[in-house]
Amino acid sequence: MFEVVIGLEVHTQLNTNTKIFCSCSTSFGDDANTHVCPTCLALPGALPVLNKEAVKKAISFGTAVNATINKKSIFNRKNYFYPDLPKAYQISQFEVPIVENGELFIEVNGEKKRIGITRAHLEEDAGKNIHEGARSLVDLNRAGTPLLEIVSEPDLRSSDEAVAYLKKLHSILRFLNISDANMQEGSFRCDANVSIRPKGDTKLYTRVEIKNLNSFKFIQKAIEYEVERQTIAWEDGKYDDEVYQETRLFDTTNLVTRSMRGKEDSAEYRYFPDPDLLPVEVDEAMYNEAIKIPELADEKVIRYQKEFGIKEDDALNLVATIEMARYFEELVGAKISPKLCVTWVLVELLGRLKNGVTIENSPVNVAKMTELLKRIEDGTISAKAAKEVLDYLMDNDESVDSVIQKLGLKQVSDDGAIEAIIDQILNANADKVAEYKAGKDKMFGFFVGQVMKEGKGAFNPAKVNEILKSKLS
Repeated sequence: MFEVVIGLEVHTQLNTNTKIFCSCSTSFGDDANTHVCPTCLALPGALPVLNKEAVKKAISFGTAVNATINKKSIFNRKNYFYPDLPKAYQISQFEVPIVENGELFIEVNGEKKRIGITRAHLEEDAGKNIHEGARSLVDLNRAGTPLLEIVSEPDLRSSDEAVAYLKKLHSILRFLNISDANMQEGSFRCDANVSIRPKGDTKLYTRVEIKNLNSFKFIQKAIEYEVERQTIAWEDGKYDDEVYQETRLFDTTNLVTRSMRGKEDSAEYRYFPDPDLLPVEVDEAMYNEAIKIPELADEKVIRYQKEFGIKEDDALNLVATIEMARYFEELVGAKISPKLCVTWVLVELLGRLKNGVTIENSPVNVAKMTELLKRIEDGTISAKAAKEVLDYLMDNDESVDSVIQKLGLKQVSDDGAIEAIIDQILNANADKVAEYKAGKDKMFGFFVGQVMKEGKGAFNPAKVNEILKSKLS
């Protein structure tokens, strides 16, 4: 039997307006090589100037994961040649990163576990190579975008734990609002270091790095394949021949890892302090500002239960994304019953969001949902009618009140109209009235049903119950 040992390195792009060492824009999706300057092109004489906001965002992250913040840190040159790296070195942090010795907690199969975070350091991103047939192109728009590289301890023991860790990390970054962490656009990328060892052994064996994984599904599949590959090699007596320190890529079509290149040790990068950058010294004012972080998902879960009386599972679903939490909190802030909000966000609205539509681009925004729920609470429409209104709003951009009017769903609360129908029902069912008065309480539901049927669902149920009880007593 074998034990799996996994350590993860996550590169997340910080959402600053400009690059880490120059004033070029970090916007995504623009024409190639339009956000470049002498600094990110590495032209002679161009000097880097550190982006203060990137430093503050790194400190915020360190605060969120209970880490040590190094108020004095150093930038190094990491030397290697690649076409998308114009300087032939990357400015990164090595000996003294800005964040060290953090932690976060995951839960898998009902068990909570602490995962150590070795370090989080600032560095610049490289450009992007684009391969078209026999030629390759380089887009340097991304070169110099600020990255925070977050390195975990080798504390993860399964692909499930790895995914749980990454989802927790993703949530922290989004709730801190320091990165959009968009995996499709490459602003949240993961390298997985995977090895195995006999159960009970404490030695760390040869690790293989799987590079640039950018979806939770593929991260899980890549780890599972690599564990199986290494296990088979060990059992067949071929471990030393087939498992060696290397970088592998994940083939997302065939769901296998493939060798890319030998894995360098840190000595091969020839790190040394960057002579163009002074040590980073964080003063008290900047530090105190950066450590004021917003409420994170775990804290919201606890508060929702205490403040709103919501079940833990519902609270967890409400903080699945920062957008969902904001949507819910705006509804509750409009003085609507929290439990009503939970039902209409998690069940009714989410049940209607399909084909990639998410709550942040839902056709029913917070303002419309607020109006709809207020019409339920003030008795204008029934909950059943509100579902019809919501269905209509998913496809039509109209106000809630105009839809209620158009569909004829407004409830009747007029005592006279309801009393007339009730009298009619009771007179036509004298035998059942006698049964009710003889103690057969279940007949009350029959009368309610008949009245609502005659009213074609337009009668206010609370008003119907009130008048019926009065008449039958």
